[in-house]
Amino acid sequence: MRQDIERILIDRETIARRITELGREIVDQLGTIEDDGLILVPIMTGSITFVADLMRELPIRMRIGLVTASSYPGTSTTSQGVDLQGMHLPESLDGRHILIIDDILDSGRTIQRVRSEIEARSPSSIQSCVLLRKKIPSAMETPCEYVGFDIDNEFVVGYGLDFDDYYRNLPDIGVLREEIIRSALADDAS
Repeated sequence: MRQDIERILIDRETIARRITELGREIVDQLGTIEDDGLILVPIMTGSITFVADLMRELPIRMRIGLVTASSYPGTSTTSQGVDLQGMHLPESLDGRHILIIDDILDSGRTIQRVRSEIEARSPSSIQSCVLLRKKIPSAMETPCEYVGFDIDNEFVVGYGLDFDDYYRNLPDIGVLREEIIRSALADDAS
């Protein structure tokens, strides 16, 4: 797998340090929430590694709800729109504080869609946290309270991010070699 990576964009040590910082920021903001008032809502599957590490940095009593969504099916390298495949949340969100967690913010459609679905259930507050935000207008204009890293508009994999369901297990975030993408697209076309 490593030979498919053009370069490491963010190494695992830098990711770990930033997640510790994000945890502190979130605790500073949300640490006074009453017991059972915080619900983490990771967007699966890309955020699985991020949310596992981030929640260990949050010494707050919390619950977890899951949302499964896809916007990069198969070998897509650009968002194909949001396919919301399932939401597993507590029945009542009244009086709860929601923290949506996602791996990457680019088009903004996934977070906006999940946020609107949750808003319909009348929580006290909704905030978002992403590991990566692309420096493109659609991402920069989407409300997001906690951002790990702002990155250029490159296709990245690793640390939960995938290409055709591969590379999620890389501990670093890297830029996938262009010829790997072209080869996969050619295979799909035949």
